[in-house]
Amino acid sequence: MPRERLREAGPAALSDLELVALLLGSGLPGHNVFDVARALLDHFKSLRAMLDAPPEEFESVRGIGPAKAAILMAVVELARRALAEQLEEKPLVDSPGAVEDYLRLMIGSRSQEVFVCLFLDVRHRLIRYEEIARGSLTHMAVYPREIVRRALMLNAASLIVAHNHPSGAVQPSASDRRLTRVLRDTLALVEVRLVDHMIIGARETFSFARHGLD
Repeated sequence: MPRERLREAGPAALSDLELVALLLGSGLPGHNVFDVARALLDHFKSLRAMLDAPPEEFESVRGIGPAKAAILMAVVELARRALAEQLEEKPLVDSPGAVEDYLRLMIGSRSQEVFVCLFLDVRHRLIRYEEIARGSLTHMAVYPREIVRRALMLNAASLIVAHNHPSGAVQPSASDRRLTRVLRDTLALVEVRLVDHMIIGARETFSFARHGLD
């Protein structure tokens, strides 16, 4: 059983199926918990898609009611909060992997484009995460003046901005590059540094900082 294997070998030794079964706890009459866990994985095709799903989509899978859906949603929220705590405790420039993991959890699987800011203090620790703009599958309006205003209100010394590409492709467009330049130059006028602009997909990310922030 997964619980015994977890105690003996640790969670990394369990398969995706076993971990999901352990979370669900029980199955249905005539269908054990592994049948329900397998139905979930087959329905969503990936763990990430499953954990990002809205409650009503969980409940479309036989054997998943409100209680089990709540457990699955709580797991990803715990992961988000744990990563946010990590970002608040240490300089983000020292934890690029944690930043990418956090952003993938927050916006990587969103079905619409979202633009977010991570406002940082003088030690590059997270002050606040904010969603600045939301768009359609293909268009989103971002206003640099509003970002500057929020940075000044929060007394931020620098910030990381990010947006997702619902298509999954993370290569920047011409408009992404133009926005990065405008943000960098506009923030510099008030002595706030743009540390990075990240494009987030469900599985990949693109960092302008790693490519010269240009």
